[in-house]
Amino acid sequence: MPTEVTNYQCPACTGPLHFSGESGKLECDYCGSSYTVAQIEDMYREKEAKAAAAQNSGEWNKTSLTEDWGSDGKGMKTYSCPSCGAELICDENTAATCCPYCGNQTVIPGQFAGALKPEYVIPFKTDKAAAIEALKSHYKGKVLLPKSFADNNHVEKIQGVYVPFWMFDAEAKGEMSFQATSSRVHIQGDEEITTTDHFEVYRSGSMEFEKIPVDASSRMPDGHMDAIEPFDYSELKPFSTAYMPGFLADKYDVESEECGKRMEERCSGALADALSGTVTGYDQKSVTNQRFRVQKGDVHYAMLPVWMLATRWNDQSFLFAMNGQSGRLVGDLPMDKKKYWGMFIGIAAVLAALMLLICPSVFDGSMDTFTMIVVCILLPVFIAFVIVSILRSQLKSVHTANAGKYVTDSGLTLLGKTDTFIRTTVTRRKIHREPPKK
Repeated sequence: MPTEVTNYQCPACTGPLHFSGESGKLECDYCGSSYTVAQIEDMYREKEAKAAAAQNSGEWNKTSLTEDWGSDGKGMKTYSCPSCGAELICDENTAATCCPYCGNQTVIPGQFAGALKPEYVIPFKTDKAAAIEALKSHYKGKVLLPKSFADNNHVEKIQGVYVPFWMFDAEAKGEMSFQATSSRVHIQGDEEITTTDHFEVYRSGSMEFEKIPVDASSRMPDGHMDAIEPFDYSELKPFSTAYMPGFLADKYDVESEECGKRMEERCSGALADALSGTVTGYDQKSVTNQRFRVQKGDVHYAMLPVWMLATRWNDQSFLFAMNGQSGRLVGDLPMDKKKYWGMFIGIAAVLAALMLLICPSVFDGSMDTFTMIVVCILLPVFIAFVIVSILRSQLKSVHTANAGKYVTDSGLTLLGKTDTFIRTTVTRRKIHREPPKK
């Protein structure tokens, strides 16, 4: 019976081959030989076809892990390594792996056959060493990061993975309503008078998007996958399993229809930001109503390169992801609470002391008690809070993202725009003014 997996071995010495992002070729660590993707495709085309046929025939699943392992074997599959004959036990979605016994890179062509075959792949350009260096750089400049984290955080696992993505073409249309205000302040006698104009603002428009990526693996965290974007689509290549050796790969296990919901949310978010950006010239604005419609276009299936790094510190696990093409790395970091509160109290105390020294001389007794409290105590506390909040935000790099990076060159098409004046309100506040000295 033909085997269901393919090992990519060096034709010169039979050592395992791996794809090198630096050279763009498959290289052998043993004899130093290298081969282009086209050469390997020619050499292994027949083997891959036989392996895919064997798996799709149903013969490959002769071993029932459910029988031997019970519920623990559910969703697992077994393969035989063509190089050493060892039994490989994999998740049912695994498409490329490495034999732990002989080290040969193993690809399961049946996972990329027929309707499961991706249209595109972006090859890895960065290696494991670059991922580790990027992680070290990620720690730098984070004032609130515990010092022991950078010193004692140990990388438990690092792996390059070709992650399955659906790429959507789409058009979003929508409309938004806002309440907006514009204010003017002037002093009249012992009163501070604020005049506020109120407006109802309406905007509608449309945007077109091309190849919005949404990860199609349930095992990949969506926030990490969003945050490592964008990918450079100029380097999209027709899919080939020859790019897989040296990396893990999964086939998709989330259908495009389900991923389409996330795509619609990302499109709506991008259109909302664009429409809101056209509401200018006001002091304040708030959304009162919004409605969006997303029309899905072509859907593409692609494998994109990601380095996943798992680390451990103080019995806590931390996950980082790096774009295997651009080198962008993301991952949330812990905060040193003692540093946080120490900086908050220190900044607030210093600013309060400066205010208490400056205010009496600057305002020459014209400031009332309430205003003095606000300026000399509450204002320093607010400023300190803003500063430590900014420093804390540096520790958070994982986030969901809208589809703004994938808008076509046509950009926002504004379909409707009205700014309607509603009313004017006036508020008055008594102020304390010292009489002029004689």
